[in-house]
Amino acid sequence: MGGVGKTALVKEIYQSQELAGAFEKRACVTVMSPFDKVQLLRSLAMQLVVVEPPEDYETICSLGSRAKTPLFWSIQKLKNEMESILKEKKCLIAFDDLSSTTEWDMIWSSLPQMGNASRILVTTREENVANYCSKEQENVCKLQVLDREHALGLFMKKVFKEKEHLHRQYPELIEQAEQLLKKCDGLPLAIIAIGGFLVNQPKTAMEWRKLNQNLSTELEMNPELDTIRTVLLKSYDGLPYHLKACFLYLAIFPEDYKISLTRLLQRWVAEGYSREVNGKSSYEIAESYFRDLVSRSMILPTRRSGHSSNEMGSCQLHDIIREIGISKSVEENLVFRLEEGCSLNIQHRTRHLSVSNNWKGDQNEFESTVDLSRVRSITIFGKWRPFFISNKMRLLRVLDLEGTSDLVDHHLMHIGKLIHLRYLSLRECYGIYHLPGSLGNLRQLQTLDITGTNIIKLPKTVIKLRKLQHVRARGVGSNDDCTYGEYPEEVPKIMRNKLCILTCSSVGFCVACCAPHLLKECMGIDGDINRRDVCTTCCCSYLPMQVKRRSRRGVRVPRGIHRLKALHALGVVNVSKKATLREVARLTGLRKLGVTGVDESNSGELCLALANLSCLESLLVQSEGKPGLFGCLNGLSSPPENLESLKLYGNLECLPTWIDDGLKNLTKLNLRSSRISGHDTATKVLGSLPNLAILRLRKESFEGEEVHLHFRRGAFQTLMVLELSSPGKLKSVRFQKGATPKLELLQYKYSDQPEEDVVSKENDDDQFKEAPRVGLFSGLASLGSLKEFLLMGGNYKGDFVKNLRSQLESNPKQP
Repeated sequence: MGGVGKTALVKEIYQSQELAGAFEKRACVTVMSPFDKVQLLRSLAMQLVVVEPPEDYETICSLGSRAKTPLFWSIQKLKNEMESILKEKKCLIAFDDLSSTTEWDMIWSSLPQMGNASRILVTTREENVANYCSKEQENVCKLQVLDREHALGLFMKKVFKEKEHLHRQYPELIEQAEQLLKKCDGLPLAIIAIGGFLVNQPKTAMEWRKLNQNLSTELEMNPELDTIRTVLLKSYDGLPYHLKACFLYLAIFPEDYKISLTRLLQRWVAEGYSREVNGKSSYEIAESYFRDLVSRSMILPTRRSGHSSNEMGSCQLHDIIREIGISKSVEENLVFRLEEGCSLNIQHRTRHLSVSNNWKGDQNEFESTVDLSRVRSITIFGKWRPFFISNKMRLLRVLDLEGTSDLVDHHLMHIGKLIHLRYLSLRECYGIYHLPGSLGNLRQLQTLDITGTNIIKLPKTVIKLRKLQHVRARGVGSNDDCTYGEYPEEVPKIMRNKLCILTCSSVGFCVACCAPHLLKECMGIDGDINRRDVCTTCCCSYLPMQVKRRSRRGVRVPRGIHRLKALHALGVVNVSKKATLREVARLTGLRKLGVTGVDESNSGELCLALANLSCLESLLVQSEGKPGLFGCLNGLSSPPENLESLKLYGNLECLPTWIDDGLKNLTKLNLRSSRISGHDTATKVLGSLPNLAILRLRKESFEGEEVHLHFRRGAFQTLMVLELSSPGKLKSVRFQKGATPKLELLQYKYSDQPEEDVVSKENDDDQFKEAPRVGLFSGLASLGSLKEFLLMGGNYKGDFVKNLRSQLESNPKQP
């Protein structure tokens, strides 16, 4: 990214005394924008060619001083002169700030063939340009920002000129210095500029706090910090128009917020930022925009726990770039952040409204600060207020309430009036148990995300939404990282109380009607809940779930769901009824499907449905209880040939035969509670999959008193990520030399609790199992691509960790 020190490093190398005798000629040229090939060649010639003045007096008189400088030479003469130099001399040439492959092609075609001893250095902000110029990956150096220690050292050197110990000399400045360094996030340019500005400022906490609070304004107004803005704005100014809009859109999200990739792309599509082109879907086009922004170093991909370095599950903005993005988005009337201290004296005309969790205003302030008639999207971070949805929002396309607290059912009663809505997210809104029938009025809706709510069935009117593409629905505590019976920490503890559920089941109707405030307290909801909400909760969620013992991990879909032909993603769906599976089988355009409620009684319909879904790329199948998935998937003769991701949660005992025979394109496989007994056979089958890149073996994947995993030479040729999260009673994990040659990330977690899902916290001291034994892993030194060994949770003793460190230190890659 801009300001990381590419130019400074190259110039340091170019000018170093060590290279003085290594090259006969040196030149460093900045590639200007807009690109001018003639100007670049003349600048290059000025540094490479030594021009002797003409000896003939008449020639001097006729040509004047022009004969002495390449600035007035023709293109052909420039090429001729440089050709003799570059062929005969050993040269070092640096091209600084190259911005496109087209520019490189023009430069390369203009340079004569160079000798093998000569070298070219290129700096660029775009990863694809670097790869294009070099051809060989080992010649590409991607500069990283400074770590905390070096960032602090540079900051101290710049501010105090001499080595000072901040903790000893200025303890009152520690907090503010850490906040400033956090905003700089290791970016050398920002650290140097801000440090240089603070040199002449009073060394007081108040002055430094002012800079922290008003950094966005200072970057815009203060000439001493103008360098940061100038350099980083160059990256923004170089973006094509469509990427500028996508980048400024990120100003919606708070500082340090990790933005889910799926969430971002679906919002871009809903806003119309990407459209179908030449057979590529709008979602695929949005993905290409995201990769382009990452390649240009405008946004930073973040790797969630367990993701490959090549798999970007989320992203965020560097704090300084975010400040610039916010100011530009305000200039363009694109994004307005309603937060504490924002300007309330004028009405802002904005397309995208973001409400911060620290905003404490009332309805009058809300309606007077923002022209709601122009708002296209509203995103809430923090607590819900009933006036956040207004009748004035006639053009609203995106309503993103992910993680909003105090939102309850009746707040959504009139949502059907937002007829232009394309994206609706209630993700992790734990107070939502029911969707209103008016949802059927949202005929433009493309994405419905109710993951992490208490909704167990979709309203019948959902079948009217013919443009619906994505339905994401998993109950509270049912995401991949939770084991059965667990809830995320954010869920109020009172909701986990079995007594509460028992009360609702036994006397729910009476309490709901006569004393709703008791159930309100029981459910742990602080919001504006009324009697109707409580009745809905009991009738539509708790009672059906208890009486029918229905899983909270999936939703029931109404009859007629097969009419939604635009659906690309559907899950997790409760398919305990065979009729549901028959309808799902008719959704032939599905690419992602998640189902639960599978057992022996409906396994035949499941296999028929999967055989019919030829476009399927991602599949999740889960079943609870001891029988689980045993024998349920054997009836599938030929799985979808495009399947890339497969998650099987439930008792299998052995892998289905079609995994080995039909999954040539599979790149990700997750197993949990599968209790496979033939460990060695299963490892051989999985090791032969030609494209498997990510393998996650989670809780009770294997069964037996002793589980030995042996990764043999030649197996798992494409595996990049291996996760072992309490997969069984592991006794050994052995890597033979030549096994998993591309493995970059190895994760390990063992369960220090008994097999029961719920453990009394009072007896925690007695519940710890034996820690993993020393020597559990062997062969780590031979893993030639390993970058990281990640220990997750657990009670890891010193000898176990010491043994791992010893093996990793012997690994040439030093993971």
